[in-house]
Amino acid sequence: MNPKPRRPLAASSRWLFAAALAASLAAAPAFGEAFSFAGLCARAKLLASQPYAPRPSRVPEDLRRLSYDQYRDIRYRPAQSWWLRDQLPFELQFFHPGFIFKSTVQISEVDEGTARPIPFSPQLFDYGQNRLAAPPESMGFAGFRILYPLNKPGDELAAFQGASYFRMVCAKATYGLSARGLAIDTAEPTPEEFPDFEEYWIERPSRAATELTIYALLEGPSVAGAYRFTVVPGADTVVQVRAVLYLRRHPKIFGVAPLTSMFWHGQNAEALHDFRPEVHDSDGLMLHTGAGEWLWHPLTNPANVRTLTFGDENPRGFGLLQRNRNFADYQDIEAAYQLRTSAWVEPVGSWGRGSVRLVELPSPDETNDNIVAFWVPAELPPFGTPLEFAYRLHWFVDQIRPPGGYAVATRHGRSKTQERDLERFLVDFDGPGLRGRPAGAPLEPDVTVGAGAELVHATLQKNPFNGTWRAAFALRPDGTGRPVELRCYLRDPGHTLTETWSYLWQP
Repeated sequence: MNPKPRRPLAASSRWLFAAALAASLAAAPAFGEAFSFAGLCARAKLLASQPYAPRPSRVPEDLRRLSYDQYRDIRYRPAQSWWLRDQLPFELQFFHPGFIFKSTVQISEVDEGTARPIPFSPQLFDYGQNRLAAPPESMGFAGFRILYPLNKPGDELAAFQGASYFRMVCAKATYGLSARGLAIDTAEPTPEEFPDFEEYWIERPSRAATELTIYALLEGPSVAGAYRFTVVPGADTVVQVRAVLYLRRHPKIFGVAPLTSMFWHGQNAEALHDFRPEVHDSDGLMLHTGAGEWLWHPLTNPANVRTLTFGDENPRGFGLLQRNRNFADYQDIEAAYQLRTSAWVEPVGSWGRGSVRLVELPSPDETNDNIVAFWVPAELPPFGTPLEFAYRLHWFVDQIRPPGGYAVATRHGRSKTQERDLERFLVDFDGPGLRGRPAGAPLEPDVTVGAGAELVHATLQKNPFNGTWRAAFALRPDGTGRPVELRCYLRDPGHTLTETWSYLWQP
C-alpha cells in the first residue's frame, strides 16, 4: 500500500512550526546526568534484585484505538530530524505511539558522557487526517530510527520499535528479518515472555563518524540487563553487541541473540494458489559449529509447531539467510524478496556449551514472523551473577558461505512404484570446490536417513545446464508417520567437499 502524499508546508508555516518546536524544547528540563555503560549495568543489577514492576502505559486511549491505516497516517516530519543530514552523517527520528505500540520508551542523547532526555513533542509529527487530542509531552516515543546514506541521502539504516525488536539494513538491500534482545520460553506450553527495551541512550556522533553507539535497558519478569550496540553501516552492516544480564528467575528457555523471520513457501513446499514461486524473508538456517562443521537447514512452513535443537560448544556462528537471490524465483516486484537482508551472529569470546534452537511456526500467509532462531546456554548463572555475551551481528546481501560447497536448492516430490510410493529429494550443490570438476569426477553423495524411513537409492550428477551438482535420493517411509532426519553432503575419496544439508521431513 502506497502512503498518502504529504501536503507541502508553506514557508511561513515552516517558520511558525520551527518557533513552536524551539519553544517546546526550551521548556523541557535542560539538566543532564553522567552516563556510562558501567553505570547502566549497575542499574540493571539493582533492578533484577527487586520484584518486576511493569510500567503503566502512558498512551492515551484514542491513540490505542487507531487502526492500521490511521496509524500509518502519522508521519515524522523529516525536516525535524534530531540530527540533520547537512550537519552530521546520521539522522535520528522517532516513532509515534499508538495502534499496537501501546508502550513507550524514554530516549536520551549522550554527548561527552552527559545524557539529556529527548522530550516527546507533537510538533515533530504530521498527523495527516487524524483528529486527536494533543498527546501529553510526558508520553515518550514508541521507538526510533536511524537514517544514513547507504545508497543515497535519507536511507533508513536501523529501527528499534516494539518490545526488544530491532532491525538493520545494508547497502543495496531492503528490510527483511528482525533481531531481538532475548527470546524467553519461546514455543513452550507456557506463554512466551517479551522483555522490553524500556530506555535508550544514543551517543551524538561527530561530523566524521562512521559508526553509531546505542545503549538500552532491558526489563522483564525474568531478567534485567544492559545492552550496547555499536552500528557500523556498509555493504555488510555490522552491529557489535554487548549484553550484561541479571536474572530474576531461571526460565526454561533462555534464548540469546534471537533472529525472527518469515517463511511462507519455497522450492521444498507443495504448490500454493499464489503467482509467486517462493515467498520468504529467509530460506535457511546456517550454522558453523565449534568443531568447524558447516550445516544448512532449509526452512519450512510446518503444519504444526516444530522445534529443532543443534547442540554445540563455542559456536563460530549461526544465522538466518536469504540464500536465493534470483528474482525469477520470487516474481514479486513490490516486495523484492530477493533483496531481503540476511543476518549472521558471530560470537565473540567463549560461549561454552549450549545449542542453537530453531522454531518453525505454521503460518497461513506472509504477514507473520513464524521463524525464530537463537542460542540457548546449557547453564545459567546464580542470581546476582551477570550473564555476559558479546557478538557481532552481520546484516548483508552477499553471502557468508562455506569455503568449498553449499546447497543452493532443495526440492521434494513423490513417485509411485509397483511396491510403494517413494519420497524423492533433490539437493543442488554449488561452490568453488565443485565448479571446476568435470562430470566424471569421483564425487559421491553421503546420505544419512534417520529412523522412520529407509534409503532406497542415491545418485549424483553434474547439471549440464548450470554447472551445479545434484544429489538425488529416494526414501521408503516405514508407515509410522514419525519425523525423519535427513543429512547429505558431497565428498571425494577421503575429503568432505561441502556443507552438510540437514532436513527434518514430516511424512
